[in-house]
Amino acid sequence: MSCNSTQTSEDYVSENRSGVGGGISDVYGEDSATLDQLVTPWVTSVASGYTLMRDPRYNKGLAFTDKERDAHYITGLLPPVVLSQEVQEKKVMHNLRQYTVPLQRYVALMDLQERNERLFYKLLIDNVEELLPVVYTPTVGEACQKYGSIYRRPQGLYISLKEKGKILEVLKNWPQRGIQVIVVTDGERILGLGDLGCQGMGIPVGKLSLYTALGGIRPSACLPITIDVGTNNEKLLNDEFYIGLKQKRATGEEYAEFLHEFMCAVKQNYGEKILVQFEDFANHHAFELLSKYSSSHLVFNDDIQGTASVVLAGLIAAQKVLGKSLSDHTFLFLGAGEAGTGIAELIALKISRETGKPIDETRKKIWLVDSKGLIVSSRKESLQHFKQPWAHEHEPVKELLGAVNSIKPTVLIGTSGVGKTFTKEVVEAMATLNKTPLILALSNPTSQAECTAEEAYTWTKGRAIFGSGSPFDPVEYDGKTFIPGQANNCYIFPGLGLGLIMSGAIRVRDDMLLAASESLASQVTEEDFAKGLIYPPFANIRKISANIAASVGAKTYELGLASNLPRPKDLVKMAESCMYSPVYRNFR
Repeated sequence: MSCNSTQTSEDYVSENRSGVGGGISDVYGEDSATLDQLVTPWVTSVASGYTLMRDPRYNKGLAFTDKERDAHYITGLLPPVVLSQEVQEKKVMHNLRQYTVPLQRYVALMDLQERNERLFYKLLIDNVEELLPVVYTPTVGEACQKYGSIYRRPQGLYISLKEKGKILEVLKNWPQRGIQVIVVTDGERILGLGDLGCQGMGIPVGKLSLYTALGGIRPSACLPITIDVGTNNEKLLNDEFYIGLKQKRATGEEYAEFLHEFMCAVKQNYGEKILVQFEDFANHHAFELLSKYSSSHLVFNDDIQGTASVVLAGLIAAQKVLGKSLSDHTFLFLGAGEAGTGIAELIALKISRETGKPIDETRKKIWLVDSKGLIVSSRKESLQHFKQPWAHEHEPVKELLGAVNSIKPTVLIGTSGVGKTFTKEVVEAMATLNKTPLILALSNPTSQAECTAEEAYTWTKGRAIFGSGSPFDPVEYDGKTFIPGQANNCYIFPGLGLGLIMSGAIRVRDDMLLAASESLASQVTEEDFAKGLIYPPFANIRKISANIAASVGAKTYELGLASNLPRPKDLVKMAESCMYSPVYRNFR
């Protein structure tokens, strides 16, 4: 059923229906109304006076008209001027640009989100390339480190070990009922910064802001959750401003039981189609949770699957420049954790699909280096289970440079979380072995990148195709300007989530991730390639997300995993019609 179709009151009562603002039941007609129709600002009663002005969903600041001010008892509570949303946006951007410290911009944006939701998202959508590094990596990393100090108002749900046995009750405390997406972390591995415990909440909050801004999911359908099972970070345990449990992390059976209660409660409270995105869990838990719940829940791990999908998209796009196929390459990874093994597995699957060869054979084109050196068969018994498929026959090699010279890769990918590990010698070796080396330094934040864009272009004499996880400025080399591509998960997860919700998916499968990768790669133009880009510009992100959502939705219907039937004829139009609009609404 189309997201913006006309419905009767009986339709609303009988079943969850899709609404313009992100595809959930729209009881008060707020999002199924056209922009020129009047809506009622419901809270538990009609909001008015200070109640209306202090509700971020409805507050418009100085944009309330004289008629609205009279009708809702706010005349005199605001200065007499009436400003348009566009002027408000211009003013906020002017103020943000006065800050020289990125964390100050982050705090100012979070304050705006808590004060005026629609203006926040309008700002983010219209200035996505400028503000993305503020609301997400790299600034969100610093925000998480200092979350206890900058904490003002709760922005999500905190579920700690103190709530064991009553997680369902805690979920019911969240005021919104029509939740469609949960992003959850336990804070053990925040970006490349390690265990930040309860202060990892900045990650789910940031990710869900991007679900709305980039993928069009309604803010009221998003729920950020932090699972607090303690922290092993001694600095936080001794910090008087730390906001979480001051105890060592729960492990083993205690941890597994607590997470199982959480997953069962989520499904019981929100139903079969609630999308749960695992975020920044430590390696051992991340793989275990994804494996355990992927057959019973709609779950997705952005660190494993989202990173894999966006990197694969960049590799597919780069083949148009190189005139090769993926199966022609030899891949070498520095880092064999969630991101590294996730990317490697999706590359192997893609090559298997292209060539018809079994995945065990296509994995042999991919080599991984961890902290102990090249992963080889002689180490297999001591390896963690997720590294074992990558243990190939080869003599042991301790250093990355030795692995490069021995394996002779055409593609070098960094997911180590350790900065400056693609040294001059390593990058020069790649340039010696390849006319156009493909180098991806994916670790976040910027300080943890394996090398900078300038180093990659300079050390390869301008011949490299370069991509990174965090943003880098354009680089001038030998009279030419190179624009580094950013392999940012934000390209994938908002569109993927929209596609899953739009189709009523009940499970996530690897073929959906491949569909997302192929859709993203297909949107890179010749003009982008000429600038050295292997990803399309972020300025077009909502269009990109709509196309990805359509591709993911199509694959979901093809696999028989969609529950929203019948299938819409035009999935791209369906995706676009489902997207939340942050434009102010007129009140009765």
